[in-house]
Amino acid sequence: MADPASYRPKAGEIPTQPGVYKFRDARGRVIYVGKAKNLRARLSSYFQDIGNLHSRTAAMVTTGASVEWTVVNTEVEALQLEYSWIQEFNPRYNVKYRDDKSYPWLAVTVGEEFPRVMVGRGAKKKGTKYFGPYSHAWAIRETVDQLLRVFPMRSCSNGVFKRSGQIGRPCLLGYIDKCSAPCVGNISAEDHRVIVDDFCDFMAGHTNAFIQRIRTEMYAASEELDFERAARLRDDLGAIEKALEKQAVVLGDGTDADVIALAEDPLEVAVQIFYVRGGRIRGQRGWVADRVEEGGTSELVEQFLLQLYAGAEHDGVPREILVPALPPEHEVFEELLSERRGSRVRIRVPRRGDKRTLQETVARNAGQALMMHKTKRGTDLTARNQALEEIQHALSLDEAPLRIECYDISNLQGTEVVASMVVFEDGLPRKSEYRRFVIRGVEGQNDVASMHEVITRRFRRLLDEQARSTEVDTDSGPMLVDPETGRPRKFAYAPGLVVVDGGPPQVAAAQAAMREVGVVDIPVCGLAKRLEEVWLPDQDDPVIFARSSEGLYLLQRVRDEAHRFAITHHRSRRSKSMVESMLDDVPGLGEVRRKTLVKHFGSLKKLRAAEVGEIAQVPGIGPRTALAIKDAVDRAAGHTGRQTVNTATGEITEEE
Repeated sequence: MADPASYRPKAGEIPTQPGVYKFRDARGRVIYVGKAKNLRARLSSYFQDIGNLHSRTAAMVTTGASVEWTVVNTEVEALQLEYSWIQEFNPRYNVKYRDDKSYPWLAVTVGEEFPRVMVGRGAKKKGTKYFGPYSHAWAIRETVDQLLRVFPMRSCSNGVFKRSGQIGRPCLLGYIDKCSAPCVGNISAEDHRVIVDDFCDFMAGHTNAFIQRIRTEMYAASEELDFERAARLRDDLGAIEKALEKQAVVLGDGTDADVIALAEDPLEVAVQIFYVRGGRIRGQRGWVADRVEEGGTSELVEQFLLQLYAGAEHDGVPREILVPALPPEHEVFEELLSERRGSRVRIRVPRRGDKRTLQETVARNAGQALMMHKTKRGTDLTARNQALEEIQHALSLDEAPLRIECYDISNLQGTEVVASMVVFEDGLPRKSEYRRFVIRGVEGQNDVASMHEVITRRFRRLLDEQARSTEVDTDSGPMLVDPETGRPRKFAYAPGLVVVDGGPPQVAAAQAAMREVGVVDIPVCGLAKRLEEVWLPDQDDPVIFARSSEGLYLLQRVRDEAHRFAITHHRSRRSKSMVESMLDDVPGLGEVRRKTLVKHFGSLKKLRAAEVGEIAQVPGIGPRTALAIKDAVDRAAGHTGRQTVNTATGEITEEE
């Protein structure tokens, strides 16, 4: 691990103009490319105290061995050079928005004498017009099959086209009127080009005018008593409408836009993009990328726009790009993309209306994609086995930790301190084994002391459960299953690894607690959030897992699950505490009745939503007390309505 100070350039050497910089490792490989409006200010930010840097930035600067830069004239030039260098050097610490699968395009070979429509994948070629990409090849093939009835252009391969011309007979599509058969001279190149242009205009979203034209021609043919032509135009109109059914109208103003949304976590980011042309969704694309550098949503959007559009052809850049957050200096991006397109391009965040609704839909797709990706990775048997083996080797364990327990502390300014214990067996969560703890022996905000308490209580219970086992098998030791219920005894199973959320102080506290109760054969480690370092007891340096390690991914999943479980418990207790404190002044409501009420409703939200009659049904709560409870809750919520109770009949009425 290199010391960034060893290659830090002198401040006076770095220019203040716009430019692009590269970090290289000890072998000279480019590991990061970035741009800056002011190179001196930007590069200086990398060489501050490493403890103040984001974990991914810290990893990058400690991996680097040198930094170099190139000055340019404008920020647009900096963007263009940054894109070129990312493409050339493929740096490991830049976010790589790469799809793990290829999406089908609808392509029209407009550069040929007789253009051909086809569905294909892969890189774009010059002289070809593209539409999409689409999610499924079969869907676009069905659409093309419908449209060939209306636009009978060539769709055959060059080999079939040439052979049909040699034998003087068209293929089957020519006989069923789904091709105008230019191969045998049934139509001239100029007339065929008109059909191709109409098809391209239709696919570009100019549908309403074309439909209206066909409808007008159909009515004219009917008035002229040319019913055969009118019927053919009617069938053409039906084919168009059937093709358009697959592409729902989402923006009534006929907008051409790319709608982008992200779903993030500390490790990965899922990207979804909907291609809207003429107000209709023409294509969709999505993937999950590793998040390997510092930055929030704005920086992720910036990298996405750079990689997706900087090398695009002019027709690949839409008039409008809707994003979840504006990139830094978005005006520069608009200028660059406007140059690419040849006309004005806007980048904006939709705030209301149909565009906002559509982006929320795209965001839900991104969230679903990230969840599915994590689920698939977490349930992959090979990946789980690899993760356990990596943890075993990295931590020098005697065997793979088939049962991992993780502990986390949660509090709000030292109040309502709780802890969680989550269990993963064979790399999967075992939710029936999760446990919650309320910390009672620690005052104030002291995570280390709280960790000591919860570990002490857990392993005392382990020893107690094993000691209480009356049936002993000489081969396997104490019985861990209750002979009466057949269920596992609580806390009876010893973990193969204890993980605590934190660094050296929390690890030391956990190990001390285990030794005090007499448990010395269970390994302990801590996972610190700042740099995702794994700490072992009595070691000065952390264990560093590879960034793409399955072992690190499993430890992070365990830690994040413990954090989620602790936060859920803490919020629940805080809600109940708020209910109890809110009801302190209600006459006739003592501690026992308050706890009964809290147990009955479970949360403040449910109590607020309850009517007086529902509250009165709680055992020990009468109509008068129920009304007082409702008044107290409404006052706390800022409600002004008032109810009264008839003491003789118990009837409850509402007053304005």
